[in-house]
Amino acid sequence: MSNGARHVLGVVAGLLLPPIIAASLWYGIGDHLLRFQTAFELSWLGLSAIVASGIAFAFLAGSRLSPIASLLGGLAFTALGVLPFVELRGVRVLPDHWLPNVMEVGFRTVSDSGVLLFLGVALVVVSLFPSRWRSSGKQAGYAPEYGPVSSPYVSYSGPEDATRPMHRE
Repeated sequence: MSNGARHVLGVVAGLLLPPIIAASLWYGIGDHLLRFQTAFELSWLGLSAIVASGIAFAFLAGSRLSPIASLLGGLAFTALGVLPFVELRGVRVLPDHWLPNVMEVGFRTVSDSGVLLFLGVALVVVSLFPSRWRSSGKQAGYAPEYGPVSSPYVSYSGPEDATRPMHRE
């Protein structure tokens, strides 16, 4: 895959995956928390949404697409993770009831505990590694200059060489 295509797919993944990850994480944690508090039972739908958001986050952090994907997602998660700390200073940033009840409980739980800030900083740091910016194709100038080298571990079919690990002359 060329570098241009890799970066275009990275931008698309960076714009599409973080909102999906955030929505499934907020819904999963909110549903699990409300179900556990009201009926003291597990929410399998909430747990599966948390697992799905974890898988998508791992793809965003560790894929070879482009570091732009993790950078865009990291900046978005970092911005959302900073909002509760800005509100602690007395500046009202988020309106009340801007999400459905289950998702708002999940958002408040994840953002007030600092998990969103952690996820955002992790994605930003992952995108800063220089090896993520290089293409995975062959690099120019690294072709082998020598011919094939014979291995000393050659198997011989003689009775005297049956137990020897290396050929001796």
